[in-house]
Amino acid sequence: MTTHPYLRAYMAGVTVPSVFLLLVFVVFGVIRLAYNPEFPIERVLVFPLALVPAIWGVWNMVYLAMHTRRYLPLGCHGALVPVFLVPVALLSAKAFGVDFALAASWHIVILTVPLLMIVYYLVWKFLVGFLNELLGIA
Repeated sequence: MTTHPYLRAYMAGVTVPSVFLLLVFVVFGVIRLAYNPEFPIERVLVFPLALVPAIWGVWNMVYLAMHTRRYLPLGCHGALVPVFLVPVALLSAKAFGVDFALAASWHIVILTVPLLMIVYYLVWKFLVGFLNELLGIA
């Protein structure tokens, strides 16, 4: 299967966060219906549901394009995603009016970005790597 490698890379990248976000959406739906929290959950879900799968797909396409020129292991390439996602998430949360103390959140960001990088490394190395091999673009 040698046709449309970038389309296959996009599909492999989109699959993992789409399945995960489906489970997250179900949990948030149950929380919203069962407990009716005061926090606007819908505003929080806009960014992940709309942008994260597309970003993963494009990031996998970038990996495929870079793979011929410069070799960077897939896990390391995937570990760089939080470096771009976290600032975009903070800016979109501010744009959508989710109230949070930006000054206080930077301490949390500094602590969570390295943890996210570890998780993303493992997910990209094993899950996205498996899908890339399955689709013949590894």
